[in-house]
Amino acid sequence: MKLIGMLDSPYVRRVAISMRLLGLPFEHAAISVFRGFDAFQQINPVVKAPTLVCDDGTVLMDSTLLLQYAESVAGRSLLPRDSGPLARELRLVGLALAACEKSAQIVYERALRPAEKRHDPWVQRVTGQLLAAYGELERELAALPLDAGAGQASITVATAWTFTQSVLAAQVPADDFPSLAAHAFSCEALPVFQAIPCDDAVTLN
Repeated sequence: MKLIGMLDSPYVRRVAISMRLLGLPFEHAAISVFRGFDAFQQINPVVKAPTLVCDDGTVLMDSTLLLQYAESVAGRSLLPRDSGPLARELRLVGLALAACEKSAQIVYERALRPAEKRHDPWVQRVTGQLLAAYGELERELAALPLDAGAGQASITVATAWTFTQSVLAAQVPADDFPSLAAHAFSCEALPVFQAIPCDDAVTLN
């Protein structure tokens, strides 16, 4: 299998870390959807990261769907089986993915849209959604912490937080979210996280 995308994307990174934890070998191609648009388009015309090229040549996209496929190949899941714990984990994953999405929207607004065309009320709305997602995650983790790296919720929450802190630290102060920050710190200290950093200059071997 071949994973396409840059590791500064939390979506690419959560898939890479999960595949390592599932024991699945894969090749990584660090191709940017911006700088490497044409090269990416040759692999996936939609140019969406992460993209996974399966061993039979099938091209998949969307991190959650990639993980569903990876778990079917591995024969095990990083999510709990029982409905109660599963519901909480899926809630945390959903909140973390929402935080990723809103972080990316703010970054794209600033980096890609001309200043004179930016719509501040929309940016404020998205920022509010971002802070709401992390506020919910902070309350959840303060009430019941996650074991670092011990499941999909843990991985996704940590990769989301690290991404947001790398691009929007001023808008999402770590001191306001101590439980989240502590969880991400514990995850980032794990060997698998250190081997797959949030860094667009890294290509995995």
